[in-house]
Amino acid sequence: MSTAATYQNPILDEDFPDPTIIQAADGFYYAYGTQTKYRGQIINMQVARSRDLVQWELLADALPQKPQWASATQKLWAPHVSEHQGRYYMYYSALPNHEKGYCLAVAVAEAPQGPFTDIGHPLQCGPGFLNIDPMAFDDPATGKRLLYWGSGFGPLLVQELAPDRISFAPGSEPLALVHPVEDDSPDNYQRLLEGSWVVLRQGWYFLFYSGNNCCGDDAHYGVMVARSRHAMGPFETLAEASGQGHSIILETNRHWRAPGHNSIVTDAAGQDWLAYHAIDPQQPIFDAIDDAQGYSRRVMLLDRLEYHDGWPRLASAEAPSRTPQPAPVVAAE
Repeated sequence: MSTAATYQNPILDEDFPDPTIIQAADGFYYAYGTQTKYRGQIINMQVARSRDLVQWELLADALPQKPQWASATQKLWAPHVSEHQGRYYMYYSALPNHEKGYCLAVAVAEAPQGPFTDIGHPLQCGPGFLNIDPMAFDDPATGKRLLYWGSGFGPLLVQELAPDRISFAPGSEPLALVHPVEDDSPDNYQRLLEGSWVVLRQGWYFLFYSGNNCCGDDAHYGVMVARSRHAMGPFETLAEASGQGHSIILETNRHWRAPGHNSIVTDAAGQDWLAYHAIDPQQPIFDAIDDAQGYSRRVMLLDRLEYHDGWPRLASAEAPSRTPQPAPVVAAE
């Protein structure tokens, strides 16, 4: 194994919202991100590649053809990719042509970089922002294939997938896991919930999620956590367990605004890292698809994650960090 001594955020200094990072069979790490505009060109689904989790190379559009049912819109969000028996499954959310509410979607590919092809129809549609931010997880305890998603001003949800991974299991129903808190105070991160990510560590299923407002001049966003002994709950939030009034483990500091929508990736030494986006106050806007005058520019960051007393926390007291940090460990080529 080998590693660079240090790295420094951002690890990808381009608009790359809602990052998912996986390690593929070819040994590379692949990062996937929400639709953006890059050098004047719309990229439906972003993908980048790295050997060390620090130096990233942007690749061609992972979803070069939008699904026919969402061909007239420009809202393709939050891809989560996983590999099963040599095929890659991308779960994402999209605004359909009728524009009545977002849909969960699935696309498949034979290689981690794509091209991914949509299955031809939404997995599920519904009102508003209910069906956003999917994350697939195979539960080692039960063998069930699960999809987490949600959920605007509703709860975070989970439902069992069928063996084909492109439909829900017959007879299954969505279960609510974490509910929003109806409080209009400016410090309430849990008013709106999204960006589910689940890992099993030390006998606990940790559900990471984000809220409240990702973007814009009034962006107010952070990462929260809940835990359970079972993948489908019930989940206890950090706020409920600690009595401290909130479940935040990552929030705005003087270096970065509105950090959130994380994934978790493990390096060659077995160390977990939190990958997420944040707004750089030094360059907060860019020539975006929907608002050329200044939509939030969300770059990709990485910080080390630790587990203490049954809960995760960021290793650096500075997180979101901007100064040099000890780098991830990578396998020697």
